[in-house]
Amino acid sequence: MFKHLVPAVLLLVACRTAGPCVAQEKPAEGDVKAVAEEAFVYGFPLVMNYGAIYESFIDKSSSQYRCPINQLHNMARIFTPKDTAVVTPNSDTPYSFFCADLRAEPVVFTVPQVERGRYFSVQLIAFYTFNYGYVGSRTTGNVAGRSLIAGPSWQGDKPAGIDQVFRCETEFTFAVIRTQLFNPGDIENVKKIQAGYKLQTLSAFSNKPAPPAAPAINWPKIDNKLAESDPFAYLNFLLQFCPATGAAEVEKPMRAMFARIGIEAGKPFSPDKLTPDQKAALMEGVKSGLEKIKKQVAELGKDENGWRVATSGFGDRANYNGNWTLRAAAAMAGIYGNDAAEALYPMLATDSEGNKPDCSKKRYTLTFPKGQLPPANAFWSVTMYDGKTQLLVENPINRYLINSPMLPGLKTNDDGALTIYIQKDSPGKDNESNWLPAPDGPIYVVMRVYWPKEEALNGKWKPPAVTPAK
Repeated sequence: MFKHLVPAVLLLVACRTAGPCVAQEKPAEGDVKAVAEEAFVYGFPLVMNYGAIYESFIDKSSSQYRCPINQLHNMARIFTPKDTAVVTPNSDTPYSFFCADLRAEPVVFTVPQVERGRYFSVQLIAFYTFNYGYVGSRTTGNVAGRSLIAGPSWQGDKPAGIDQVFRCETEFTFAVIRTQLFNPGDIENVKKIQAGYKLQTLSAFSNKPAPPAAPAINWPKIDNKLAESDPFAYLNFLLQFCPATGAAEVEKPMRAMFARIGIEAGKPFSPDKLTPDQKAALMEGVKSGLEKIKKQVAELGKDENGWRVATSGFGDRANYNGNWTLRAAAAMAGIYGNDAAEALYPMLATDSEGNKPDCSKKRYTLTFPKGQLPPANAFWSVTMYDGKTQLLVENPINRYLINSPMLPGLKTNDDGALTIYIQKDSPGKDNESNWLPAPDGPIYVVMRVYWPKEEALNGKWKPPAVTPAK
């Protein structure tokens, strides 16, 4: 989701892809390329995740900095074009975030009672970018509760006062908390709910002495220049927090293969140990890995009237079942996406004529026939992004999406259908209520169906085509 980091990340992943080539038989050049490609694809989402974590929780000089690790940050507003750390952000649900260090002890996350009819969700994400747990309207209901989040080495039992235990495969976890905002005047109600979210260490929750602190970490800076100059350092750094134990034990043979070119958890990368031919093969592997990910992005899900609709792009380890290319493509398309059961994400690929939509050349309409709005148990939205950056778009009415809570203020056609006008200029005062402002260039549109109904998941409902205006 850190789109501006992607060029760096491409190399970054490679960095992490290769660690020091020591005490290993030297692989042939062709082997170097093949191993580097697989490692690049495997590591791509880990590196993108680190870019987000670094900006949000480590680099206090970053404009995207939120709070320290093991603290919780509430954003009592919707995302705007000024928010650039995450690509394809939604503006339906003010966010709360935390990144927790699980090495020394678990953490306890508390949610308050949320009124019936307001959607909220807590998405738990491992450093692999797997979703490994949910709290919220769909899974646990809108009741107050406490959850324990434990790392891979914790062996304790569920403490008193805890409703459920989530086990994270990695030693750090990231959480995205979404609280539905009905309209701009509803923000004070959202703030009250956010004030009830609470993160504590287990020792603080239990009022017991804290265990010895985990070792301090020297977090490496991540930016484009460093990524290009030392592209194989990061994966090695990250793998030390991702032990190949438990469910991750299936990765041991793959990681042994990576070690042939120096990709090993916690070790530095020593490029001087590679021959010039090996270095060239390594970068060829990075390039081919990147192309492989891009190709998968273009093929995510099924084509439904020009929208790519995927029901398996995001999820837990079992969802990917060793398909690291799918996991990498999901990260490139929009890292931290929800499981399909939590939210479905139709992504606009082409218009009704099979062309890439570009609002510098055409105006478009999206029409939902009567009775065929996106089927959601919670709500739906259609959000506009710049096609080049996948970031929200500055516009004269400060509108970044149209969603179901806005329906009372939208106009319907004589036949009861709902038409959304997708264009860079106003469609006129009579239709401006239904205007989704677009950039003067390529557009990227994402539909979100929160807590989708079965007909959205099984394909019986399909998003309608985006049609060029005559």
